[in-house]
Amino acid sequence: MKQYVVARPLYSEDAFTDEHEKIHRHHKTLRHHVKQYFTCDLKRAKNAALSLLPFIGWMRIYQLKEWLLSDIVSGVSTGLVAVLQGLAYSLLASLPPWYGLFTAFFPVIIYFFLGTSRHISVGAFPVLSLMVGAVVTRLVPDEGPPVNITGFEGLTSDEQRVMVAASVTFLMGIMQLAMGLLQVGFIVMYLSDTLVSGFTTAAAIHILVSQLKFVLGLVVPGLSGPLSIIYTLEKIFVQIEKTNVCDLVTSILIMVVVFIVKEINDRYKAKLPVPIPIEVIMTVIACGVSYAFNFRVIYKVDVVGRIPSPMAPNMQIFGQTAVEAFPMAIVGFAVAFSVAKVYSVKHDYIIDGNQELIAFGASNIIGAAFKSFAASTALSRSAVQESTGGKTQIAGLLSALIVMVVTLAIGFLLEPLPKSVLGAVVIVNLKGMLMQIREVPYLWRRDRPDCVVWVVTCLASILLGLDLGLAVGLGIELLTVVFRAQFPRCSVLANITGTDIYKDRKDYMSIYEPEGVKIFRIPSPIFFANIDFFRGKLVEAVGFNPLRVLRKRNKALRTIRKLLKKGELQMTSKGLLLTSSGPIEESEDESNMEELDQPTDFKDLPVQVNWNSELPANIQVPRVDVHSLILDFSAVSFLDISALKGLKAALKELIRVEVEVYIVACDEYILEKLHSCKFFDDEVKSSMFFLTLHDAMLHILEKHPVNSENTKVCEKSSTIKMIINKNNSCNVATHV
Repeated sequence: MKQYVVARPLYSEDAFTDEHEKIHRHHKTLRHHVKQYFTCDLKRAKNAALSLLPFIGWMRIYQLKEWLLSDIVSGVSTGLVAVLQGLAYSLLASLPPWYGLFTAFFPVIIYFFLGTSRHISVGAFPVLSLMVGAVVTRLVPDEGPPVNITGFEGLTSDEQRVMVAASVTFLMGIMQLAMGLLQVGFIVMYLSDTLVSGFTTAAAIHILVSQLKFVLGLVVPGLSGPLSIIYTLEKIFVQIEKTNVCDLVTSILIMVVVFIVKEINDRYKAKLPVPIPIEVIMTVIACGVSYAFNFRVIYKVDVVGRIPSPMAPNMQIFGQTAVEAFPMAIVGFAVAFSVAKVYSVKHDYIIDGNQELIAFGASNIIGAAFKSFAASTALSRSAVQESTGGKTQIAGLLSALIVMVVTLAIGFLLEPLPKSVLGAVVIVNLKGMLMQIREVPYLWRRDRPDCVVWVVTCLASILLGLDLGLAVGLGIELLTVVFRAQFPRCSVLANITGTDIYKDRKDYMSIYEPEGVKIFRIPSPIFFANIDFFRGKLVEAVGFNPLRVLRKRNKALRTIRKLLKKGELQMTSKGLLLTSSGPIEESEDESNMEELDQPTDFKDLPVQVNWNSELPANIQVPRVDVHSLILDFSAVSFLDISALKGLKAALKELIRVEVEVYIVACDEYILEKLHSCKFFDDEVKSSMFFLTLHDAMLHILEKHPVNSENTKVCEKSSTIKMIINKNNSCNVATHV
């Protein structure tokens, strides 16, 4: 076992400050920060250009011979997947399938120049597509007239929906761009992995239900809002007998084959040079079969149809969709940033959250101008781009070129593709999100507040819709944070025998607790919301209410003074002696309660009262067996003004009942704040602060010795022995 020997003086904070001179640091003012921010020179201009256009940085180090071939293979593979997913995810957005190809093209081009991740594949994301679809069906429902908006006149229902999708995407892009310029990329940190997992699981259930109408070949109007999933299921089951058998058989066949091959891809991914593009293969086969057997006419199968032309967004829709656009902006960025972070760590490069916001904001703004809908990234598509050897966003650029070729040259070949095939592909790809439900038992065993966040977010998102569900989940998550900070697990510590280590006294058997000493630890910041909880737990730890004891003592002094004045109490060699035999009534004068809260005053008494001995006249005062209290502030990161007032009041109450209070391991920032807020006075002094818990304990044992002048804190039989020496230094000696 490794050992160490330490010999140093016993330090209070004041003693340490006196002995070790601190460096005085000049803190920059707000004016200085503003001036520095707007100062421009050649170096800052160069850094700004590289920050705004990150592709310049990696293009300068691009290894043409080693990387180009990998990027080409990756770009082609990703492009084929992007075409299929673009078509499929358009159905989630309640749009004609071809608009997904615009989302797989325009945002990718913009992200190539502005994005900092080299491996994510930009384009449609199923959860985001579903959120767009909720807005689309609200403003342009399948049943009934659309919302009265200027610009809808003369447009078909599909064109109105495309305009709504593009407009909400444009607004979403503006929000993302604004957040990036304002440097608030940290906002995504409030979406924990648990919340995102519960939210995406709920979204997967919404997606599954939304695709049932394509798989079954039913005409079901799109619904949005609270309980829309229940109403959708009701409409599906009401007309379940009208199921198109051709669509159902095709979908089941596609799902079975795609699922099996995907499992093969996962199991043998180390041996396969590239994953088998089974979705693309099955789509091509389905197109051929549908065209050969004329599914659209003979079996009444709904097919993809012709490619539309782009249109411009409508600014009037912004006011109708602002509430939905903000959570879309957050979710789209959060998902993309999470995926980008995974690959940046794996391949050892840095991504910038604020620049990612700018990149996605610009991508969605430009994309919306050409009628694409909300873009983010999909984990499965990004996995294809990375696993097939993609090194940079040149692979993304090539995937966009593949999409462009399909859109302009060979798109007509996909016109016979049944929508049920796209629905089947979407459902199969939900496996990863749906399997997240397996996290619930683990979370319940390991962290129940996190489990509550997961379950509430998931249920709220399923029943209330994704936008309200996300808001509810975020609220519950913040409540759990407040709950943990407001009600922390406070503990009473004890010395682990033979060491200078202090742990929760309930967790260990071999502990040492000097008589009359309590060590209390609070493992959180102290602020307005938990200061009363802190004081309550402190009272529990010491075993008495200091304010109640103080008032009892002052009431007892009133009674003693009254008896002395009447001559019923006299001073003898044995102390105060009661001379009368009648019953003595305790003073109940409540006319001045403030006096009862003041320190006990013995100045007009012939003797100082020992409160732990038997008092005359049957006066009863609660006994206090604690002479020293140590507050461990090692985990206290800040105190607000309310906490300062509450802490000072608690310290004064303890000091006034003759309990010596010591605060240890206090952060420098908190000490500076205490001095600046005039925290110290004649009762609460800076000398109560000690550098470490063990320094305070040794100081107490020197002041209140247990056995002898050289008091051993720990027995010699243990590995470490601490001794207080006459020169007030602490030796920590090790033994084998």
